Amino acid sequence: MPHLFEPLTIKSVTLRNRIGVSPMCQYSSDDGVATDWHLVHLGSRATGGAGLVIAEATAVSAEGRITPGDAGIWADKHVEPIARINRFVKAQGAVPGIQLAHAGRKASAARPWEGGAHLADNAGGWPIMGPSALAFGAPLTKVPRTMSAADIARVQAEFVAATKRSLAAGCEWLELHSAHGYLGHEFLSPLSNQRTDAYGGSFDNRVRFLLETTRAVREVWPEQLPLTVRLSCTDWVEGGWDLDQSVELSRRLKAEGVDLIDCSSGGGVPSAKIPIGPGYQVPFAERIRREAGVATAAVGMITDPKQADEIIRSGQADVVLLAREFLRDPNWPLHAARALGQIKNVTPPVQYGRAF
Repeated sequence: MPHLFEPLTIKSVTLRNRIGVSPMCQYSSDDGVATDWHLVHLGSRATGGAGLVIAEATAVSAEGRITPGDAGIWADKHVEPIARINRFVKAQGAVPGIQLAHAGRKASAARPWEGGAHLADNAGGWPIMGPSALAFGAPLTKVPRTMSAADIARVQAEFVAATKRSLAAGCEWLELHSAHGYLGHEFLSPLSNQRTDAYGGSFDNRVRFLLETTRAVREVWPEQLPLTVRLSCTDWVEGGWDLDQSVELSRRLKAEGVDLIDCSSGGGVPSAKIPIGPGYQVPFAERIRREAGVATAAVGMITDPKQADEIIRSGQADVVLLAREFLRDPNWPLHAARALGQIKNVTPPVQYGRAF
């Protein structure tokens, strides 16, 4: 079986190891434009040895931002700042990726360190929309406008345009965000989607928005580059979206040309009781990989090198994505390689060579 430091090839892209930087919102963009903060944040994880560096949830429209500080790719001005980062990331031996997103009913919020509540339209916020006119819940109390057929078509076109800009910016790994209570997930879950048209009700109807969006994106994203989707594999609430549905959806996404499922969970409703603990989401990646026959990424409190290595060696997932642990230690892969006796399989930057 492969191990944590064995390369992984998907389509024409080869990761130097099975360690990736999970998308982490920084809320530090200027009208969606990436700044020096993003160059240092993402670039330092590339120099630290990650095989894959996925940029944060990047909004396909201004109204699709979670907060006013979110990253964006809805305009041509966003391309070159992202391209600058990607050139650096690739020069360090990592694969540059991006996560495309629309926040849906969770949009128009304050930054987390400013409280995270919905912003009034006259206080820097904006009108929001979702599959149904259902508020998320405190502190996100705005009621979204129910999306019309025209709204759905427009957002899907925005994902396509964002995909084209991502390619122009040098991204080599594309992830569609359909998790954590944002728009794609909102369509999937019966807790947030109470439509009675072709996009609501039955399982087939609730997955329609994501499948159509994926199909449209796949048409403009080069076949030789990986296309991935992040799912909340369960809402952790009875009667909500669950793992059985995620397995079936993953089968259908694979048929649409998706190469990997990034297996997260939760975020759809504030009442969810989530049993958080080390590796608590890894079983989702294992089951989808086994039953849907598609590559998976495991996420969620993966902190120990032996834990990460075992996930790969046991076939539970093809990649491990780290978030908070990478914030604590940008050089986690280099330290993990030493702990696992795999130091021969990593090459620190020559400028840092004496330290490792």
